[in-house]
Amino acid sequence: MNEKQASESAEQSASGSTTVSYRDAGVDIDAGNALVDRIKPLVASTMRPEVMAGVGGFGALVGIDLKKYREPVLVSGTDGVGTKLLLARQLQQHDTIGIDLVAMCANDILVQGAEPLFFLDYFACGQLEVDAASAVVAGIAEGCRQAGCALVGGETAEMPGMYDAGDYDLAGFVVGVADRAAVIDGSQVGAGHRLIGLASSGPHSNGYSLIRRLIELRNADLQQACGDQTLAQALMAPTRIYARLVLDLIQNFPIHAMSHITGGGLLENITRSLPAEFGVEIELTAWPQPEVFRWLQGDGEVEPMEMLRTFNCGIGFVLVVPEACADEIMADLQQRGEQAWLIGAVTETSANADDRVRFV
Repeated sequence: MNEKQASESAEQSASGSTTVSYRDAGVDIDAGNALVDRIKPLVASTMRPEVMAGVGGFGALVGIDLKKYREPVLVSGTDGVGTKLLLARQLQQHDTIGIDLVAMCANDILVQGAEPLFFLDYFACGQLEVDAASAVVAGIAEGCRQAGCALVGGETAEMPGMYDAGDYDLAGFVVGVADRAAVIDGSQVGAGHRLIGLASSGPHSNGYSLIRRLIELRNADLQQACGDQTLAQALMAPTRIYARLVLDLIQNFPIHAMSHITGGGLLENITRSLPAEFGVEIELTAWPQPEVFRWLQGDGEVEPMEMLRTFNCGIGFVLVVPEACADEIMADLQQRGEQAWLIGAVTETSANADDRVRFV
């Protein structure tokens, strides 16, 4: 009899009945501790000077550099990855889904000109698989490095009965900072402003319930060619993080509004950042349609307007800039090697108009 068996036997003798542990109920505290030990170096790689205390305490402490921000405003956001998680599980590809999580949060607060400062994650599962969870957190850390924010903490919740073995869900929380005078709120936008579209890396993290339905209906081979990669690679490409590029641009050019193209696509997201009396006209031939979106649309199985309200269709982030500066900004983006296109313009419209977005 080993030491553990002897201990269990003694407990049974003392009580006259079999004892039940947390592990017997499906929660492995040792696995949780092993995960924490494994991710500590990943977390450390994301640190910023403002972090006073991060992972390990009951709360993280992060200061604000008052020399950099005269009148700091905190900007917060939260999001998840949606059913792209199911595709990640199907493909057993867990190392990039964390980048998606950071991107969906960091890109949202970037719209108002906020620099992502720190990030927290929530990882919920039925049974903790340390290797898969470590890969997810490695992706989160990589996303934080790309966004320039610190991963200061998180929560791992093992909930048998709530989730099946192998299932997990993710949520992310980001806090950024901007100077009050530099917050981008769309108030300076006027008719004639130009729209600059920045390339997406694929569907990002939106529309995956429809994507998975199309895969099922077509009995699709995920290893088939899709442009210069496989369909699986095209669909699992992590969401692009625009923070470093855009934060640099707004230091050098007048950018009066921005939009992160997420659920709702080009049809719904751009006007969210504009005053109610303005709409946009978008030229659909202004940028090349990536191969993955041509596959998604298929032979007319998904209507064009459904594509535009579900997917980013190759444009992941939009800058709204004065017409006089548009060419200069485009030249700067091209010099950086960025894929960007002039995709349309701001137009006057009625505040109650149903057609604030026109596609031409």
